[in-house]
Amino acid sequence: MKIAVGSDHAGFSLKDGVIKHIEGKGYEVLDMGTYTTDSCHYPDIAEKVAKAVSKGECDLGILVCGTGIGMSLAANKVRGIRAAVCSDTFSARYTRLHNDANILCFGERVVGPGLALELVDAFLDTDFEGGRHQIRVDLIKKIEDENFK
Repeated sequence: MKIAVGSDHAGFSLKDGVIKHIEGKGYEVLDMGTYTTDSCHYPDIAEKVAKAVSKGECDLGILVCGTGIGMSLAANKVRGIRAAVCSDTFSARYTRLHNDANILCFGERVVGPGLALELVDAFLDTDFEGGRHQIRVDLIKKIEDENFK
């Protein structure tokens, strides 16, 4: 499995640890920036990661900014993306299990390094359950199709 990872300057300190952790689990990682602590624009990074996931170049994505909110807002503008902000492991697990989320977002200013890795594990180690949840994901796709023409 290949995971796209990106951060802005506010999430930069967590990104390298997240990448090392994911690689340690045996996943291939595509680091999509930023590569310094210089100020940058989170929508640019979110779009890169979201497009890589949307186009099938990567299976899942992880985005880190100050809160995770900005990254999720920007990523969700790309067709086919279901990016979720999570700051607890229950949500990180269930957004995969029930929502088939394909990008995990969190904030360096909200979660510490230990919790960040727990969120990553909960997200990556959980598969979509399907069943009745597929109906709901299909409804989300229908809304997307009707509004992104």
